[in-house]
Amino acid sequence: MSEQPSDFTTVAPITRRSLHDELVARLRDMIVEGELRPGARLPEKELCTRFGVSRTPLREALKVLASEGLVEISPHRGATVVQISRADIEEMFPVMGALEALAGELACANVDAAGIAEITALHHQMVAHYHRKELADYFRLNQQIHERILEAAGNATLSALHRSLAGRVRRARYMANMSAQRWAQAVEEHEQILAALTARDGKRLAELLRRHLQHKAEVVIANMAADGGAAQSAAG
Repeated sequence: MSEQPSDFTTVAPITRRSLHDELVARLRDMIVEGELRPGARLPEKELCTRFGVSRTPLREALKVLASEGLVEISPHRGATVVQISRADIEEMFPVMGALEALAGELACANVDAAGIAEITALHHQMVAHYHRKELADYFRLNQQIHERILEAAGNATLSALHRSLAGRVRRARYMANMSAQRWAQAVEEHEQILAALTARDGKRLAELLRRHLQHKAEVVIANMAADGGAAQSAAG
């Protein structure tokens, strides 16, 4: 009796982050978190040595970051970290707010119980970091929550547009010191976001997410005004 061919369509592929993706992520984090400062040149030789890669994958990674608006590549100066101005904040944050609002509406329509449970768990972990005043860990969980809502929306075009701005928005948030009052307000906003998602109230979640981004923009702009545009190393 002849063997039947295997049905490979039912087998999930093995996923592994490529060297390219890992390199882009590492460099993005270095820029967003301020290790590579605005206006700083990106020394190719030093970065190649640090990451154990050749110049070709490094340059490909820098092109991706340039497409995200985090890096500027000049034929004569090489790559430099882009400066973020108040005008950039005033342009970016309303657009990101609109994208996140749409993501919230779509997520409420598409998210399943497992997705809500995952976001709820992330929220409780984030709040625990807030109570322990662990800002970096709080910020990491905060970012994951927004990413899970975007994933739950299930819209590839929306995800691509969001990704094109996400790096610069994250960088801007790191530029602003966050007061204890604003941090408490941000946590309360996330409580409301979770409640709206759990209730699958798309219109309310959209408005909450839009307002959440607006408040962050206000904090960043206020800090820029207070510091004369100088970057600070904290999160919002």
